[in-house]
Amino acid sequence: MERPVDPAAAARRTLGSPVLFSVMWTALASAIYFALGVVAGRALGLTPLVFLLAGGFFVLCAMTYVEGASLHQDRAGATVFARYAFNELWSFVAGWAVLLDFLILVAVTALVAVNYAATLVGPLDDGVLELVGALAIVGYVALRNVRGFSSRRYRRVLGLVAGDLLLQGLIIVVGLVLLFDLDTLVDPIDLGTAPRWEDVIFALTIATVAFTGLESASGLAGEVRVSRRGLKRVVSSASLTVIVVYVGIALVAVTALPVSGAGTPLGSTYREAPVVGVATAFDPPWLAGALMYAVAVLATCTLVAAANSAMMGLSRLAYSLATNRQIPSKLGRLHPTRSTPWVVIAIAAALSAALLVPGDLETLVGIYAFGALLAFLLAHLAIVRLRFREPDRPRPYRIPFNVRVGGGELPLPAVAGALVAAALLGTLLVFHAGARYVGLGWTLAGLALYVIYRRTGGKSLTARVVVAEEVLRHEPQASEFGSILVPILGTRLDDDLVQTAGRLAAEDAADEDEGVEGSTIEAIWVFQVPMALPLDARLPASQLETARAALARAKAVGEEYEGVTVQTATVRGRRAGQAIVEEARRRGVELIVLGAEEPSKIRRGAMLGGRGSLDDFVGDATKYVVTRAPCRVILTAPPAGEDLAAGEIQESII
Repeated sequence: MERPVDPAAAARRTLGSPVLFSVMWTALASAIYFALGVVAGRALGLTPLVFLLAGGFFVLCAMTYVEGASLHQDRAGATVFARYAFNELWSFVAGWAVLLDFLILVAVTALVAVNYAATLVGPLDDGVLELVGALAIVGYVALRNVRGFSSRRYRRVLGLVAGDLLLQGLIIVVGLVLLFDLDTLVDPIDLGTAPRWEDVIFALTIATVAFTGLESASGLAGEVRVSRRGLKRVVSSASLTVIVVYVGIALVAVTALPVSGAGTPLGSTYREAPVVGVATAFDPPWLAGALMYAVAVLATCTLVAAANSAMMGLSRLAYSLATNRQIPSKLGRLHPTRSTPWVVIAIAAALSAALLVPGDLETLVGIYAFGALLAFLLAHLAIVRLRFREPDRPRPYRIPFNVRVGGGELPLPAVAGALVAAALLGTLLVFHAGARYVGLGWTLAGLALYVIYRRTGGKSLTARVVVAEEVLRHEPQASEFGSILVPILGTRLDDDLVQTAGRLAAEDAADEDEGVEGSTIEAIWVFQVPMALPLDARLPASQLETARAALARAKAVGEEYEGVTVQTATVRGRRAGQAIVEEARRRGVELIVLGAEEPSKIRRGAMLGGRGSLDDFVGDATKYVVTRAPCRVILTAPPAGEDLAAGEIQESII
């Protein structure tokens, strides 16, 4: 079970807000390089307005994702929000939609990167060489993600983002000074004809596709060290940057390559490298040439980085789905030395490579928009639901502009985001055949696979089923523990005792899928009966009620783990340690998970039996179990001097 997040310490891990911003921005910047041509080809002179509206939608999405990621710091975005707000079925729908987006984003960014690189090496944009180059990028991205990312690589991405922002800022400033002409922008607009209403709406859906960078950034939840104020800065800085850069580039682009009739070179000649087309319109020629080559270099690097971020987001999302038994655990198998989900990365690389073969950018982007909007819709709805389902849970970042409704606060930006996402998703399904057939087909196929996988394994469609991370780190082995005895104490330490046993039992239960018998947790409550009373003396009703409640809680916590059964019982004895040892012998258990009686002197997970006497570490009951137990013992206790509810749990195997 989860403990509430300390709002003062939440979101502090190993990475900071600049890295968070850089991971997010690689996807956002990539949209300028691959979506500008498709959007301009549909929206024509209204392209700046479309990007302005998309920027406003991004603000709503950013607030939702930052609150959700700070509330539940798991390695995923919308799928985690939906899990805690609704159930595992809706969590899978969100995750499956985002998986589709990540696959398409890897393919699209690889394809467009080759077209920008063709500015430097001409033949790359010609047929077979274009495909070979894109496949090479997909292979490189897959290899990098199998190897994993270090903080040094994140710093390189941060440097790339800084260079990209400087270049785009330069294009905006110089372009507005040298090229901007309001008449050139406004005169060709004939709304309803050039552009048509349906084209404007479709362009708006496409302009939102890069916001899945929020999913990649959410995949870092649990690894960031960002303060409450830092999270607000991430939202405000990212939102302001998106609006300024998106609208600025669009204004320069439409005036540099103006609309003529019902078309623009941005949507035809320069469709797959639109920013290069913008650079060629600058004057004098030396400036155009310098900008063109600078764009080619930085765009290529940024698009490859965006493909890396997409694959990273995909691998983290797939890992989350695998550990929650939403996809087979074999797909989430971790590399033995790199600890990365290499199986799913290899499969994703193959699927992305297959998407490259048709080479139809607009169709891919339209399908991409379907997955993005479905995920955004579920994310907004989940945050609204969590405000009422978990009203008292600390939120390091809280969406502003709230209205008190019943027992919770209604976040108006999340409500607005859900309404916008639903409207855009509906219009996309009406106007785009690819999104309608491929997107819905992907969703229905995923649901069918999910239902078959869960039902054949005897698992609930809506309940959470957790598999231990260790199961994904190595090949299945024979069950190590046939049964695990857990004496319950009636304190908040009980959850940690049962969770420790649950992780071990879940690992064995996962091995059971391979034909190996799993483990059972046997939770017991020990009544110490004084010598003055007979061993079968009547016990006070209050003590019995306390024992029943504690054992019921232990059963609920333990059975959250997949395939784990918790059996409960009460035991009487003159001494607690002796009763535990006798019960372990009688039941033939292979492990005891024991909470050392307070106050414990165990510090930093000291290995008992090493330096120092056992008397220096534990009390009499614990010492008796450790020295007399017929099996191995795991001791669990809070560090000395810390409150039981807040202390970190230290463990030692005897």
